[in-house]
Amino acid sequence: MPGMNNMKLMKTKAQNMKYTIIRTKAQYDEYCKILEGLTNTNPSDSDTLDDIDLITLLIEKWDEENTNFKTVDPVSLLRSLKNDHKLKSRDLAQILDVSPSLVSEILNYRKGFSKEIIRRLSEHFKLRQEIFNKPYKLVSPLNSHIRNASVMNNP
Repeated sequence: MPGMNNMKLMKTKAQNMKYTIIRTKAQYDEYCKILEGLTNTNPSDSDTLDDIDLITLLIEKWDEENTNFKTVDPVSLLRSLKNDHKLKSRDLAQILDVSPSLVSEILNYRKGFSKEIIRRLSEHFKLRQEIFNKPYKLVSPLNSHIRNASVMNNP
């Protein structure tokens, strides 16, 4: 029976797969830790680079299917990531290579994300840049005395 041999071969290959589609939050967390470990080693061999690409793809697929990044404004997302990763504002300032006061202004909707901040956030949290590069309302100091007054962070 040639069909049975093919099924056995496919089952054996599946059992030998290093990484599979992420199906649970625990598996997602595990893959995030693995990816962080791999990227912190400055990989140069092709097997490690292939693992990084595959894990990144699997994590992005999970994120697209299981998170509401598309509906969350970038500041709310950053606050959530900050809390999830148990970071303080000064930790974010170091990650972004900016002053703590700028981080405070960003988190309080007074300043927008620069291209460099978006790039660094994307690299650090292993997320697509588009997630942080969306328009959202800023509080303008010029009209802060007016209730519900705001401006957009895009031209």
